[in-house]
Amino acid sequence: MAKAFSIEDGNLQNKPITTTIVRINKDIDCSFTPNPTTGDIYKATDANAVRQSVKNLLMTEKGSMPFRPYYGAGLESILFSLSTDLDEDDIEERVRSTINNYEPRADLREVKVSIKPDYNSADITVIFGVVNTTKIVTLGLTIARAR
Repeated sequence: MAKAFSIEDGNLQNKPITTTIVRINKDIDCSFTPNPTTGDIYKATDANAVRQSVKNLLMTEKGSMPFRPYYGAGLESILFSLSTDLDEDDIEERVRSTINNYEPRADLREVKVSIKPDYNSADITVIFGVVNTTKIVTLGLTIARAR
């Protein structure tokens, strides 16, 4: 019967095994444009994949994904209360908590919100870093109520 010892057990001849995994962020491009040479759908990679994911996450209404009732930012529901009791801090907190809870590839740096009550819209700027890279991404998003 063989026995295995670890460094903690005092067997210092064995070296710990360390590995490095290179992760590539890759998603399907939401434009669904086919590549003319291969016929496959284009793929969004690296920072573009995370940017697209954050945008889709912010545009998803809560309760619209089956079996995940709290997934999404629910920004559409706040458009009807922009001129009353909602301010920039409420929208900023909603964006921050949504990204921190549901997008682990984004390291959130800053969220800026500007409400335009005359136009029933809000401009949202999200600045985040992509995890395990040095890339900083700025996402500009405008939500507006259609009449």
